[in-house]
Amino acid sequence: MKKVMIWLGYVLLGLVVFGLIYFSADAVLSRISLNKQDPSDSNAEIPFYVLSNGVHTDLVLPIKVGEQDWAKVFPIDHTKGKSADHRFIAIGWGDKGFYLNTPEWKDLTLKTALIAGLGIGETALHVTYYRNMSLGADCRKLMISQEQYQALTDFILASLDKNAQGEPIYIQTNAQYGMDDAFYEAKGAYSLFYSCNTWSNHALKRAKLPAGVWTVFDKGILRHYR
Repeated sequence: MKKVMIWLGYVLLGLVVFGLIYFSADAVLSRISLNKQDPSDSNAEIPFYVLSNGVHTDLVLPIKVGEQDWAKVFPIDHTKGKSADHRFIAIGWGDKGFYLNTPEWKDLTLKTALIAGLGIGETALHVTYYRNMSLGADCRKLMISQEQYQALTDFILASLDKNAQGEPIYIQTNAQYGMDDAFYEAKGAYSLFYSCNTWSNHALKRAKLPAGVWTVFDKGILRHYR
């Protein structure tokens, strides 16, 4: 019994040390700012938003810019509302099981949390259409250039898992969060070290937009957008 208690003590100590290192690394690395955006850049003509629900971040883009039409990539007919009067699309990446099985935190199970945390589950893109964006603490706006918009577009499209015809794979489910969203199969693995917010931060870095060195939390991104 004594050996068991000692072993449990070491396990607990290890978890505490890991937690301290993990949260400290995020606190430090997320505060190291990359890619300062010049507000006077005359090439920055496209509205872009970072949207958070308090935990998870989405990248929000105009539905149509030049030849890029997100309604052709993610058809409106895949949403419950099928409304065609939207102007923006919010795109986020994450663990598929978490997205589909955990609409609220009370629905989270140990199995879902372990699969997501260990990086052994599948992933998905969650897209939501919006008519308008409301700025606030959890919704920050920045004007970006065509080159930055294209870099974000390329990153998002590269995250999609596609069928033999090169088309995004729509996930048919009743787990939508509202009338204007849908899910699609994605590439990559979600884990403790690469979360939905790490994906967003990575996209921002690729587009040379404000971002931290590394983060797993939404605040690690939002602090660069004030």
